[in-house]
Amino acid sequence: MIRIGILGYGNLGRGVELAVRQNPDIELKAVFTRRNPESLTLMTAGVPVYNVADMDAHKGDIDVLVICGGSATDLPEMTKKYAKDFCVIDSFDTHARIPEHYAAVDRAAKEGGNVALISCGWDPGMFSLLRLYGNCILPNGVDYTFWGKGVSQGHSDAIRRIKGVKNGKQYTVPVPAALEAVRNGETPELTTREKHTRVCYVVPEEGADLARIENEIKTMPNYFADYDTTVNFISEEEFLRDHSGLPHGGSVFRIGSTGADGEHRHVIEYKIQLDSNPEFTASVLLAFARAIARLKAEGVTGCKTVFDIAPAYLSPLSGEEIRAHML
Repeated sequence: MIRIGILGYGNLGRGVELAVRQNPDIELKAVFTRRNPESLTLMTAGVPVYNVADMDAHKGDIDVLVICGGSATDLPEMTKKYAKDFCVIDSFDTHARIPEHYAAVDRAAKEGGNVALISCGWDPGMFSLLRLYGNCILPNGVDYTFWGKGVSQGHSDAIRRIKGVKNGKQYTVPVPAALEAVRNGETPELTTREKHTRVCYVVPEEGADLARIENEIKTMPNYFADYDTTVNFISEEEFLRDHSGLPHGGSVFRIGSTGADGEHRHVIEYKIQLDSNPEFTASVLLAFARAIARLKAEGVTGCKTVFDIAPAYLSPLSGEEIRAHML
């Protein structure tokens, strides 16, 4: 049995707990939280909850620690901190900062003799693998990535921080014409605005200035200013009825050509459609946690990404079973 610990019990942490139920070779050993442990009610009977301050006492109980924090402030500190004492995995998704995050975690993991894996999920993660495969197979080509339709949790949080907003959610939506052109094998040069739109659903506080809220959303730098953004004001009842889930999805394309003069066009598309973004991400994390435990047993140390993991390490099946049924 691979013994895992969960650090952070939000949407992603609960998703990891659910994913354990579908993997009979993995056992949930403990949950660690910054909150009062007595305030949490787990779905799995008999699993203890500890405060993060008590983590040192459980080093020998955990094979892999799944760190379920936010990329903005939590993971850059948590992953490198705990990689010294545990094998760890995270879903750090700030693409531009992955190189520096990798370097910091690699130093910590090697110092502690552990294995760490960062930026694991569906993007970065599964989409990253498909981009790499596509580039290797079709070196003469172009990449496209479309996200959505789905909820962006970071952008939704940014909306909720605006004065006068009681609740809010933002959906990232691919521009249909751009998506269809790429799917047809065309290679257009697309700006940020031409690839995606953003659709917001906002529950305002009573008496709030709706025009100000809409303007603050549409002009918010790094979030909405570079996109065509639609703001819909709705009631709390409508919000709870129609926008309580966390769906997401997207597609990765590689459009390339082969032949003496590039006369043969090829389209590679990998598409996902998710009812629950955190539950799917958690399932990816757990598969790669299995790989981390195996690498640790082989004496490997340091930080890894999804690029470094052989697919067979993700499966609970033996090599013989994989070759017989999946090759």
